[in-house]
Amino acid sequence: MDREIPKSEIERRRRITYMKIGGGVIAVILVFILIGMTLRKSIKRDEITISEVGVGRIEAAISATGLVVPSFEEIINSPISTRIVEVYKHEGDTVGVGTPLLLLDLQSASTQIEKLLDERQMKQYELEQTRLNNHTYLSNLEMQIQVKEMDVNRKLVEVDNERRLDSLGSGTGDRVREAELAYNTGCLELSQLRQQLINERSVRDASYRMKELEMSIFDKNLSEQRRTFEDAQIRSPRAATLTYINTNIGQQISAGEKVAVISDLSQFRIDAEIADNFSGMIQPGARANFRIGRRVFQGHISNITPQSKNGTASFTVLPDTQESFFRSGQKADVFVITGVDDDVLRIPNGPYYMGPDDYDMFVLDSDDVLVKRKVTLGEGNYDWVKVEAGLKKGDRVVTSDMSSYLKNNNLKIK
Repeated sequence: MDREIPKSEIERRRRITYMKIGGGVIAVILVFILIGMTLRKSIKRDEITISEVGVGRIEAAISATGLVVPSFEEIINSPISTRIVEVYKHEGDTVGVGTPLLLLDLQSASTQIEKLLDERQMKQYELEQTRLNNHTYLSNLEMQIQVKEMDVNRKLVEVDNERRLDSLGSGTGDRVREAELAYNTGCLELSQLRQQLINERSVRDASYRMKELEMSIFDKNLSEQRRTFEDAQIRSPRAATLTYINTNIGQQISAGEKVAVISDLSQFRIDAEIADNFSGMIQPGARANFRIGRRVFQGHISNITPQSKNGTASFTVLPDTQESFFRSGQKADVFVITGVDDDVLRIPNGPYYMGPDDYDMFVLDSDDVLVKRKVTLGEGNYDWVKVEAGLKKGDRVVTSDMSSYLKNNNLKIK
């Protein structure tokens, strides 16, 4: 026989059923909340930079790296192998033309100069001796010619006398022929002496000129040694600032080793490098702005190195104005202007920009939600980037680095 179920039991079972249904609903809600939190990751407002899309001018530019250096800089090398004896100036000192910078040990160089001077004196004596010997020899030869001329003239008189005696019957034909033979022989000997004089003059003149040439070469070498000796007395070649000097007294230095550097710190330039594939886009005279720290300066390209090295091309930028802010060794970001666009959509440049390409960027869709959007960006400079597609005027877009959030389609701003 069935027994009636108490009302309390029915109510208890009903409550259990409601609790199971409610728990299931709550579980489903929690799942949707978790999914929503996964799809909508949050980000703090102060961690990002949001900029508004505007309209204006963009000076398209390609980026390069640069270094501020003095416009004039001269390296002073030791012309000889020696050692440092004394240092007169220090880095940062202002020096004038001819100011002594340091003293080198010049004893060996001085001894060499004295030796060369003695050798030159000997060569001078040899040259004078050659000149006197040539003069004496040629003078003797000229005297022999004069004597021979007198002898030939005498023999000519004898020929005339023999011919006259033969015509009077007092002489003979043999004596005439003998006199004529003697005369002809004398003429040949005289001609031989004259030709010898001509030849000897040429030979001895050439010999003397060769000696003079040897003396000239020696004098040039001596002059070079003297100049080297003067250069070894390390002095400033012009008014400038001493930016480097070897202060190691007693140190041995070799010929050609750097001992000092002077620079004109009133004029600066920027030595820049750019990727070789952009080298065809830079030309002498083109505008090139550069940024040091947060300050931007204007300039222009003065020259370009014709050869690339390690995949980079080098060029020089001259500032339009020299600033007291410039310091040697400062690093500079250089921007070579390649074109100008007016009235184009633009957004501020930032760490997100890596050159013209398609980007995934976050656009502010409401007061607290960022939505990822495909955006096409064009040329840019250090201030602005051209918007080709994907954004419109007035859009508010994140211009900070969002690479770690690109897996999210939207973000909630805390």
